[in-house]
Amino acid sequence: MHNSAQTESPPKLIRGVGLGSATALNMIDMIGVGPFITIPLVVSAMGGPQAMLGWVLGAVLAICDGLVWAELGAAMPGSGGSYFYLREIYGPRRLGKLISFLFIWQLSFSAPLSIASGAIGFAGYASYLLPGLEQQYAARNWSLHLPLLGLLQVRWIASGATFIAIGVVLVAVFLLYRRITQIGWISKFLWAGVLGTIGWIIFAGLTHFDAHRALSFPPGAFSLSKNFFLGMGAALLVSTYDYWGYYNVCFLGDEIKDPGRNIPRALLLSIVLVGGLYLLMNTSILGVVDWREMLPAAQSNNKLYIVSIFMQRIYGNWAANLVTGLVMWTAFASVFSLMLGYSRVPYAAALDGNYFKVFASVHPVYRFPHVSLLALGGAALLFCFFSLADVISALVVIRILLQFIVQAAGLIVLRIRRPEIPRPFHMWLYPIPAILAIVGFTYILLWRHNFQKEIRYAAVILLAGLILYALRAWRNHEWPFSEPLPAPAEIRAS
Repeated sequence: MHNSAQTESPPKLIRGVGLGSATALNMIDMIGVGPFITIPLVVSAMGGPQAMLGWVLGAVLAICDGLVWAELGAAMPGSGGSYFYLREIYGPRRLGKLISFLFIWQLSFSAPLSIASGAIGFAGYASYLLPGLEQQYAARNWSLHLPLLGLLQVRWIASGATFIAIGVVLVAVFLLYRRITQIGWISKFLWAGVLGTIGWIIFAGLTHFDAHRALSFPPGAFSLSKNFFLGMGAALLVSTYDYWGYYNVCFLGDEIKDPGRNIPRALLLSIVLVGGLYLLMNTSILGVVDWREMLPAAQSNNKLYIVSIFMQRIYGNWAANLVTGLVMWTAFASVFSLMLGYSRVPYAAALDGNYFKVFASVHPVYRFPHVSLLALGGAALLFCFFSLADVISALVVIRILLQFIVQAAGLIVLRIRRPEIPRPFHMWLYPIPAILAIVGFTYILLWRHNFQKEIRYAAVILLAGLILYALRAWRNHEWPFSEPLPAPAEIRAS
């Protein structure tokens, strides 16, 4: 008989996600609405079909960075992904405490931005079926002049599509409010719809392909001028957004079966499969819809439903309406997968004592971090009032500056500081992929027109996070306001 007064241990997460479900979650996270709605943005950035280079180089960058995630995810499988890695790399009781806190802090902005981008894309395609949704009935510019950082501007937009996006977020939260073992079949169901949609687009495009249209490069398309490299930077920013999601499995480390093998496999497999699908799909579309028709949509950030136009040209209105519904299915699948993965990160930080305690709560029956899920969903609702282009730019820049570059460099630091850590997976050609990832991300940050705006966003978030951490550390007598005892791992490594 157990003593009824005995304190029960907190419920643990379930290792119920196998390789198939993990790969499916990654793929629906990566594909989402991105490739269906960003084709005009990439083509406009490069000024022609040479924009395909953006997706090719984006795939190379994804593989290089994916190898960073694969080694870290296999060596340190746990909920939280980057939070856990950054903490261990830079010292859990010293600099790593600050860096991991800053990661969670930026995630409070970037994760809802990512979720909102899928919801906004869903609403954008819904406006093809209901054109009145795109009509704006409220718009407001909010500006703030900051010393040293200059003018910070945010544009809020309200339309019928905005409230469709909000509804998408609410439905995703409802479906995720359940046990993880029930989510596996939902992810595979959504994944089947994603692959079916892309497969139909590729088949339709290849059977109606016009090589002259697809390869109608403008004069000087491959001239290595300054404008070419600036355009490539803008194209890479968007394609990087399209590929992101390959790391989603790392945020579910505590719920993956045999994580040392399945995390790297799911991660790299999803990059290769999605990269091939992107190249086939985008080439197919460019062979049917002239790239010059895409420029007005990109410049106005409106009517980006290029796949609907593509199907209308080939089969007529019935096909356009059907593919629109399938793309909306895909967009919703992305929102579902993103919210599932990111909700585990604040949970992991709260368990570690480095975030608000309420986020450590696990649902007593369904055993998932319900408070974290609800908080991220609520923040995503607010970002649904932004334009898609602004959401993508802010998301990519914030995450590159405050997560990806620090993590890629951190893998090299970890190899030097902690060579004794078991590594079920070793980066291929180490350290070349990590260095290429850092160079590629830096290029995206600096080689674009008007890159200063998004960097100001990231700088404001970084500064606010540093102030918040310093106040909390001073109050709790934590690093750097007191000298911590060495962590056990640090003692062994010394």
